[in-house]
Amino acid sequence: MSAPESHSNEAHAALRDGAVLRLTVRNHPGVMSHICGLFSRRSFNLEGIICVPIGEGTHSEMLLLLKDRDRLEQVILQLEKLEDVIEVSRAPTMRTAFEAVAKLLT
Repeated sequence: MSAPESHSNEAHAALRDGAVLRLTVRNHPGVMSHICGLFSRRSFNLEGIICVPIGEGTHSEMLLLLKDRDRLEQVILQLEKLEDVIEVSRAPTMRTAFEAVAKLLT
């Protein structure tokens, strides 16, 4: 199997099997960096990120696609401790958002 084909299969597996978290966060510079930094420090890979401002733009909704379900509860607890994270919830039905973006990009 060639390298691009292998990456494509991994991406499809993440879309099919991955967990989706929905975060409501304060919308200001550095929030994305704080969230991504949490994952990086714990050697936890984010397979996908979608982020859009909501309301007056003071908050954003983020969808995170995660492949590793074994440490999901730990990650949720860690995210809830971040100052700019207002709410964290599982959102399995939001996987369709990642599927739609994948169709646009492939």
